[in-house]
Amino acid sequence: MGLFYSTLRTDGDYDPSSFTLWFGTSPKTTYVKQEYKQTYQGSAKILVVCTDDGRMEMSNGKIFSTGNHPVEMLVPMLHFRDAGFTFDIATSTGSAVVLEMWAFPNEDEHVKELYDQLKPMMNAPKKLQDIQSLDEYTAIFIPGGHGCMINLPSSVALGNLLHQAHEKGLPTVTLCHGPAALLSTTTENKSFAYEGYEAMCFTDRTDGFTPTLGYLPGPMPWKCQETVEKKGLKVLNTSERGDTTVDRELITGDSPDAAHSLGVVAAPLLVEYAIKHHS
Repeated sequence: MGLFYSTLRTDGDYDPSSFTLWFGTSPKTTYVKQEYKQTYQGSAKILVVCTDDGRMEMSNGKIFSTGNHPVEMLVPMLHFRDAGFTFDIATSTGSAVVLEMWAFPNEDEHVKELYDQLKPMMNAPKKLQDIQSLDEYTAIFIPGGHGCMINLPSSVALGNLLHQAHEKGLPTVTLCHGPAALLSTTTENKSFAYEGYEAMCFTDRTDGFTPTLGYLPGPMPWKCQETVEKKGLKVLNTSERGDTTVDRELITGDSPDAAHSLGVVAAPLLVEYAIKHHS
């Protein structure tokens, strides 16, 4: 084992290599509180859909210790909170949210404070199947991280909720590997809800390269970008630069570097929708 090899944990799973953690994570985020012309004063919440499975089996059989990326989850939520929103958190089975704690920005007081506030909800989230209607919600947010490629794409309950959101034009925010969860709309032989939409997504090119640096302990079990593109999603980015885009109700970012800008872009759009539909 060395600088460019994934780190074997005591439980037999693998964390990213020390080099990729040094290069690809930071003790602080780029979050800066924004001043909004309007904030939401109502009771409709944002439904935050997270993963409760953090063990991704790579194509070589090794298990990557993953989950939701904490920056991709908590930085956009800081902006949503600043814009006046509160949250419900849900997972596929109702088990606790799994985070990639090796990426947690331990010196970012804003992130740490929100994490502490949300932790009881993260430990006892709602079960997606128990949410039948989006009438009480004003947006869906699906944080990224390789973990959202495990059981969310096959979740019938999430697919039903995303079809409802699509029909309502309910803002749906995601980033990085989060677009994998949009594949849930194809469960039960339904049509992909986002055919023809433009979006940002973590690229297969980067996922294919990172095992050489030990970020991943082996090749991906399946390709996120290729799969969503085959369903008709138009991925705009060819690399990860922190870019975002908006196409109708779908608001997306390309990577953890997009977490701050995604929140800045999405928050006022969510406020506008909420005031119009949940006043």
